[in-house]
Order: sequence, then C-alpha cells, then structure tokens
Amino acid sequence: MTPRKRYWMMKSEPDAFSIDDLARVGTEPWNGVRNYQARNFMRDGMQVGDGVMLYHSNCKVPGIAGLATVASAAYPDASQFDAGSDYFDPKATREAPRWFLVDVAFERKLRRVIPLEEIKRHADALGEGFPLTAKGNRLSVFPVTAAQWKLLLALE
Repeated sequence: MTPRKRYWMMKSEPDAFSIDDLARVGTEPWNGVRNYQARNFMRDGMQVGDGVMLYHSNCKVPGIAGLATVASAAYPDASQFDAGSDYFDPKATREAPRWFLVDVAFERKLRRVIPLEEIKRHADALGEGFPLTAKGNRLSVFPVTAAQWKLLLALE
C-alpha cells in the first residue's frame, strides 16, 4: 500500500530563489532551513511525490507563485558543514547532522500569484491556525491539508 500524498507550503524570498529560478533549474535542494519544526517536516513528514506550493515572501506582493513536487527523501544539508556558508552550524557533524533538506522539482508556475491579502480573506475556510493567516512567526515549511490545497488552487 502506498502512503497518501501530502501537501506542503515552502516559502522563499524571490530575490534569493523564486519559482522562475526553480523553473530554470528544474530540481533544487531546499537548503538553508534553520528552524527545527520546519526541518522536522522535511525530515520526517515529506515523501517523494508530495505536492508543494511555493510561496514568495518578503517582496512587494507576497503570495503563492507556483507548484512543485518533493523529488527526494530527506538527506543532510551540506551547507551546515561548510564554514564559509551562511548556513554553517559548528555543532553539526557528518556523523550527527542537525539539518536536513529535500529536493524540490518544478511543476508549474501559477497563472498569477495568489496574494497573501487574498488568502487572508479566506482565513475562516482555511481553518484556525493556518500559518499564512495566523499572527506570529511563520514557518518556512509547513503542511497544508488536501482541503486547503484545493481551496488555495481554486483562487488561481
């Protein structure tokens, strides 16, 4: 029996890495995540074939810009071992890595960015605590239910 498909939101600043960049390279390691809960979602929750919505943050119009697929099982993020990297972690070792990533494969760019302001208008339907509409810290990686996925894509 194959496990059921899961859905995820992954945030990126488009100046650093956008849906256009993913379209250009095809598949990319989703490195540099340095939040334990987001890491755990990638390491313990994501499976090859899961759906990903790529959300552009810290830009003029933040919003969902495209779709991707989880293309690999989780593996150690090599940037944690590179002293020259912004993501270096001196406590990480190759024997006991602290940070993991998955590869993400481009699926498609949305016909239009679904802006955060529009998403917020559907907060009740998305449910209490949906990270994009909840106040407080927003994780760079978080799960999306099948119903939330369907609702958000219907906004396209």
